[in-house]
Order: sequence, then structure tokens, then C-alpha cells
Amino acid sequence: MTQDDAARARDLLAGYRASIDNIDAALIHMLAERFRCTQAVGRLKAEHGLPPADPAREKTQIERLRRLADDANLDPDFAEKFLNFIVREVIRHHEAIASEKHENA
Repeated sequence: MTQDDAARARDLLAGYRASIDNIDAALIHMLAERFRCTQAVGRLKAEHGLPPADPAREKTQIERLRRLADDANLDPDFAEKFLNFIVREVIRHHEAIASEKHENA
């Protein structure tokens, strides 16, 4: 590899890393917005005595996300694990909101 090749590789690497950094920032902002919405859902569920988890909805979402992942050439198993991680956190938040609502009643 020549010095020119190495310099070109470093430039390409820097460009890829800049894109990855931008994508990571977008993911964080998108997750923050998603959790703002799910917090509102948790409050609505708590106000109306609905359970924190909705297994039928979760099943539908997993199936949908697996199809989207497959269409995007992303490993559907990875996509499912990622969604399951998020859903567990959402349910934890919903349980906390319901508990807080119950304590303040």
C-alpha cells in the first residue's frame, strides 16, 4: 500500500465515521421522541386502568419490524432483539407510571 492509498483510506474512514456519528445522533433523538410518546401512552393507560403491557400489540409490532428489517437487508433476529429491549424498557416505564398513579390516588 502506498502513502497515497493509505491517505485515501484514512479519508474514506473519516467520511464513514462522520456518517456513523450522524446516524448515532439521529438514533438517539428518535429514541428520545419514541420514549416521549410511550410515556404519554403510559399515562393514558394508568388513567384508564389499562395494563402496562399489550402482548397482542407487541406481537404485531415484532412481526412488522421483522418484515421491515428483512426488506432493508437487516437481520430480522437483531431487529426483534432490539425491539424487545425497547419494549421491556417501555413496560418498565408504564409500570412505574401506574404505580405512581396508584400511590397518588
